[in-house]
Amino acid sequence: QVLLVESGGGLVQAGGSLRVSCAASGRTFSNLVMGWFRQAPGKEREFVAGIGWIAGSTYYADSVKGRFTISRDNAKNTVYLQMNSLKPEDTAVYYCAADRSNVVGMASVFYGYWGQGIQVTVSS
Repeated sequence: QVLLVESGGGLVQAGGSLRVSCAASGRTFSNLVMGWFRQAPGKEREFVAGIGWIAGSTYYADSVKGRFTISRDNAKNTVYLQMNSLKPEDTAVYYCAADRSNVVGMASVFYGYWGQGIQVTVSS
């Protein structure tokens, strides 16, 4: 079992930055593939970013590429999502996800563990 707890969300103005964190417990963190997803009201949950066991293997949705950065600190069992140049359309509940596979999936079905979600609101 893996427990994921997100933190760091909130309200920010367009063009601003925010970093959300996800602390994992319950399993060797370094063996987990980690991902961030988001879900806006009335929309389906969508992939934002993912990171493999090796921190250099990162993947991003086209909508956030160049603005968001995913990273992990295996010593702290934590994955981060640094969000820069935020836009109102980035407003959503952001979810941290984890899986024991060795492939970074870009669909929610590939992840077996989920956090409770955290609200990020970008005002125009």
